[in-house]
Amino acid sequence: MEEETKKKSFEENITELEKIVKNLEAGSVPLEQAIELFTEGMQLAKMCGDDLNNATEKVNKILTENGELQEFETPAE
Repeated sequence: MEEETKKKSFEENITELEKIVKNLEAGSVPLEQAIELFTEGMQLAKMCGDDLNNATEKVNKILTENGELQEFETPAE
């Protein structure tokens, strides 16, 4: 994986993961390179999953008038 001096955005990681998947699905990558790409793809997938989990947690909270975070509850149906 490229040297990471700054954290890539979710969108950048997804784009990179899509490129890796296309390369692997094409089947024209030598075995050693395929293993490296697979490993990189798994790392990217984990980072994207972590980002989504963090975003979900943030969305489930709202700011109250005094600036404190409060759990957001949906009305019962």
